Amino acid sequence: MLRVDIVTIFPEYFREAFDYGIIRRARAAELVEIKAHDLRSWTSDKHHVVDDRPFGGGDGMVLKPEPIFAAVESLTGARRREEVPQKKRVVLLSPQGRRFTQVVAADFAKCDQLVLICGRYEGVDERVSDQLVTDEISIGDYVLSGGEPAALVVVDAVVRLIPGALGSETSATTESFSDGLLDYPHYTRPPEFAGMKVPEVLLTGHHAEIARWRKQAAEEKTKRNRPDLLKE
Repeated sequence: MLRVDIVTIFPEYFREAFDYGIIRRARAAELVEIKAHDLRSWTSDKHHVVDDRPFGGGDGMVLKPEPIFAAVESLTGARRREEVPQKKRVVLLSPQGRRFTQVVAADFAKCDQLVLICGRYEGVDERVSDQLVTDEISIGDYVLSGGEPAALVVVDAVVRLIPGALGSETSATTESFSDGLLDYPHYTRPPEFAGMKVPEVLLTGHHAEIARWRKQAAEEKTKRNRPDLLKE
């Protein structure tokens, strides 16, 4: 079973987020356990302060290192990056991180535990990134109000890759990005709608021809929508 611990100042954000679809079924089948934890639980002052002004001046606030280090130690037993067990990952969700991809999701799906740290405000004290986390991950080149939406994205992408989470064992291997290309186009009934017809080859039942068409269509769609993937 994969255990996912989300460290956030807004645990209520995740109250019902994982009660639907594939994630709900994976939880019911005990393939994954997901818990959201309030970062304030690991503060020691009476006001449960988790942020402070940045040294050197500037706008906004920065999440303090002490509660984050304490949270990770409580959840994993590790006080520094080098102490994190091999099958566990401590992930900081940050716009400064490396890009989250299907390859990264597949790597995370093999773990026993993921600790997802949701950044907020102007960011997180750099000592968390330098000394504590195993991975710093960004879901895209844009800035969010916090790491909570990114945590939802990561959990969804990872859980569907856990063996047994999807209804079909081949579903994950034929989706977009699984082989470096976007997914091929999909069609369903009716075969003609408002003058728009389904490609004839898909109606033939000729599996080899259909496979060739799908590969070519995937390449064409990738070239049109994401040419950067072909370069990579």
